[in-house]
Amino acid sequence: MNKKTLSFILKEGEGYKIEFKESLKDIDRELVGFANSSGGRIFLGINDTGNVKGITVTNSLKSQIQDIANNCEPEIHISIEHFENILIVTESEGDDKPYKCSSGFYKRIGPNTQKLSRDEIMEFFKSEGKVRFDELIEQKFRYPEDFDLDRFHRFLSLSGISKIDDTETMLLHLGVTEKQEKRLLFNNAGILFFAKEPQRFISWSVFTVALFKDEAGTDVIDRKEIKGSLFEIVEEVMKFVKLYSKVAYKFTGAPQRENIYEYPFEAIREAVINSVMHKYYFEHGHNNILKFLPTCIKIENYWVKPNHFVLGKTVFRRNHIIADLFARIHFGEKMGTGFERIREMCKKENAPFPEIELTENYFYVTFKQSHAYLQMAQKQTPQKTTQKTTQKIVKLIKQNPSITRKELSERLGLTEDGVKFHLNKLKEKKVIKRIGPDKGGHWEVVQ
Repeated sequence: MNKKTLSFILKEGEGYKIEFKESLKDIDRELVGFANSSGGRIFLGINDTGNVKGITVTNSLKSQIQDIANNCEPEIHISIEHFENILIVTESEGDDKPYKCSSGFYKRIGPNTQKLSRDEIMEFFKSEGKVRFDELIEQKFRYPEDFDLDRFHRFLSLSGISKIDDTETMLLHLGVTEKQEKRLLFNNAGILFFAKEPQRFISWSVFTVALFKDEAGTDVIDRKEIKGSLFEIVEEVMKFVKLYSKVAYKFTGAPQRENIYEYPFEAIREAVINSVMHKYYFEHGHNNILKFLPTCIKIENYWVKPNHFVLGKTVFRRNHIIADLFARIHFGEKMGTGFERIREMCKKENAPFPEIELTENYFYVTFKQSHAYLQMAQKQTPQKTTQKTTQKIVKLIKQNPSITRKELSERLGLTEDGVKFHLNKLKEKKVIKRIGPDKGGHWEVVQ
């Protein structure tokens, strides 16, 4: 500190990172406010208007300030210096937020330190990851009435775990339950994976998928609200993507032709997993969304950007239990390497790395068509027509499961043999199936 710097600070006055004080009164609040914000400096011996009043600087005074910082919860690390008759207390942004003093929680708002209300404290805890949605117990969930044992066994199978006799012990081991007064209580992670009806308890955990005719995303061809457990939601989203993705064929001289898909499915699957794994579930008004547009697939996820987050560098897991459960069934990894995996998958499929856009509250991942597909598709335009025809058939069946081959022929402008060809292809791919006899039966869309 020197006279020139001090003169500048006095001229500028108090601000987000500068506080003037004549005495130690309420200095604990200022320390907590800066620690909960971006750090700052407290100038002791200067009044609110920027007039230097001075303060007697002694070792006893310095020790008193240090004791005040140590008595905050958790303790706050500071450095103390003095210039002439002014004592300067400097602190960095706290690494273990939130901090509190004896009178409560405070945060720096502009040039002022303000006490946080109850709701603000709760939001602050959530934003700092001190309260995790997936760890919260849901008292309304009843075991075993609301528990889906078949779903649990399927999870164990995907995990490579043999069926067990003691289900309750395994649930405790997975971190999705706790015992209180002999009652087994489920947290939100357990509900999202193993409830019979997860959306009855967490309705905003659905995943919206939509196929659009136009790039603007206004003309909807097909739309679906996907429900169920989180790992089943990922599977159903990928079925939707595969249903409407186009394919080109490469003939290499081998007995079987090589399929060149429009998009890198494994990379998209990884992005879908990340979107449900890191979703900010405290916000109830936003679904995860996948938009299938004519030339791209866009995944939209509501989140709250973590402090100091740097894409590709910061290892971040918002919902630890959910991430661990996905890792157990080999859906994603616990170490936050999702985007590196996506990069490798795209490279393998000769597809561009997705465009990623971050805001404070939204995370967008946009996949473009693969280079290999575009090269092959230019030579195979009939395939596009075939894909559009199958999409129309699926849509018509959804609208009227009892529709006949003749009616499809009339609606599509195809011969009945042409309709039969497409229906057989859809049945082979297990997109549709026939329920009952040819006469009097109906169609069912499986995917």
